[in-house]
Amino acid sequence: EQEDMAQERSVLASQAKLDELFLHWMALPEAEVFVRELLATAKSGKPVLHVGINVSPASPSSPTPSPTGVRSPFSHLNDKQHMQSPPPRSPTGRASPLKPDKGLEGDTIMGANSSDRQWGDASTRPPSHASPHSPHVDSPHTHEEPAARPSASASSIPTFYFGGRPSDALVAQCQEEEQELESFFKGHTGGVQREDFGVFCCKVCGYPSFFGPSLFDKIGPADGLVGVGKARAWWEQHCKLKDAETRLFDLLRSDGKKFVTRGDWKLHLQSFLNTHPGLEFLKATPEFQERYLECVVERIYYSVNRSDNGRISLSEMLKSNLVAVLRNLDVEPDINQILDYFSYEHFYVCYCKFWELDTDHDFLLDKEDLVKLGNYALTYRVIDRIFAGAPRPVSSGVADKIGYLDFIWLLLSEEDKTSETAIRYWFRAINLEDTGYITPSEISFFYQEQLHRMDCLAQEVVQFEDMLCQMTDMVKPEVQGKISMLDLRRCKQASVFFNVVFNLTKFIQGDTKDPAQIFHERATPELTDWDRFARDEYARLAMEEEENEISMGDGCGELGTLVGQGGGA
Repeated sequence: EQEDMAQERSVLASQAKLDELFLHWMALPEAEVFVRELLATAKSGKPVLHVGINVSPASPSSPTPSPTGVRSPFSHLNDKQHMQSPPPRSPTGRASPLKPDKGLEGDTIMGANSSDRQWGDASTRPPSHASPHSPHVDSPHTHEEPAARPSASASSIPTFYFGGRPSDALVAQCQEEEQELESFFKGHTGGVQREDFGVFCCKVCGYPSFFGPSLFDKIGPADGLVGVGKARAWWEQHCKLKDAETRLFDLLRSDGKKFVTRGDWKLHLQSFLNTHPGLEFLKATPEFQERYLECVVERIYYSVNRSDNGRISLSEMLKSNLVAVLRNLDVEPDINQILDYFSYEHFYVCYCKFWELDTDHDFLLDKEDLVKLGNYALTYRVIDRIFAGAPRPVSSGVADKIGYLDFIWLLLSEEDKTSETAIRYWFRAINLEDTGYITPSEISFFYQEQLHRMDCLAQEVVQFEDMLCQMTDMVKPEVQGKISMLDLRRCKQASVFFNVVFNLTKFIQGDTKDPAQIFHERATPELTDWDRFARDEYARLAMEEEENEISMGDGCGELGTLVGQGGGA
């Protein structure tokens, strides 16, 4: 009797599910079109045959042509081409909404989560495995095997790989550049001087105009003038039919090298330092020009040089936003609007934070100096790992000391632990055994100091077992008991994890975050944690400078006198 009741409930549940699926199917726009065409076929006196998709064992993905000449609304679900991932999101970060009447060849593409996506325009759509209208079958009694997938001709497949052949847009661009080259040198028949080379650099080669002097020196004129022959030879070898990133790479790297060094950047950015209107005020203090340039270059390598070997490769250049940032830098007079790499305010924060810790002003920090960062936020054990060179080798060259450049990497990683480089930096610091996995024993080693701090500060102590359980639930490691770098990237909560392990100040702040701060962060998603920190810290430092009137003899004070000019540039 119990088996009969269970079977009856199963039947009822199946019927309910079938009714639900049928109602969902009837609500689809394609279903309405499909039913109307079936009715039209029946009214015309033509036979209405079996419709749908028959799948043969030999070809599980081949759709059978519908005898009525109407493709089933669900036929696209069996088409492998339609099951590929959706096209990239729009520049605003949002996918274009799918309209019911606009899909691929009239069909709506259904994603794995039943969330609709729309392919791009017709020229970029992937080819469909079956035409929207299958051939009509006259005989109602003829049974045929499912038709094999028709072989698509080369002309029907959109080109998605050019095989070294440049795109039409790039060819057209190069034609325009060649015309610009001819037009430019018609007015300079005797050659072009160094100070006038920015026009050729920008309009013909596509570089920012401030690279003009360094490009002039790279071409290497013997008589102080560059003629049309040398200019054309450079353009044809390094610019013609090449993308912007490859052009920039060829300009920056030294002859014969396949990478770009820090020295290359400093050489080519000298003209930028001297000509950008937002840095006009720095000309009076060459020592701060040098510090600013060092900060800019380190920030570039922090974000772009993922291999952390001091050599930016062409592959890394192609994956970066350097071209867009440099082009924006060429037209934006306010240097502080360029948040990536070049903001003077960001440099000012880095330098002053370093100067505050460097009490003896030898431009080096020892462990006792660094422990004061963030009001003693970092634990001694993680600071020991930093000085041991675990996150990255120390570049100061002095035992048990870190320098200004090392501090830039540390500060960027400390204030924004969500970036790719910061995750790698702190992962290496915690991974004591260098196994590629953070284990509970390694977490416990750092967390013991956190427990001691909580007890000393009369904070509510979170025991290690409870914390480990919470962190495991948050990170969800792929291998139980082992947290990989990929796990931390994927969970989107790397900053919380690292703060719990070795930064008690931010650990407590995270638990008591102001709702207004949370709202502000969500309202400005374009800003990183570092951008927000630098903005607030710069405002604090500027206010202190105005109130205290620091003397010009003090290093940070001398730089502080430039705040008003830098902020208003």
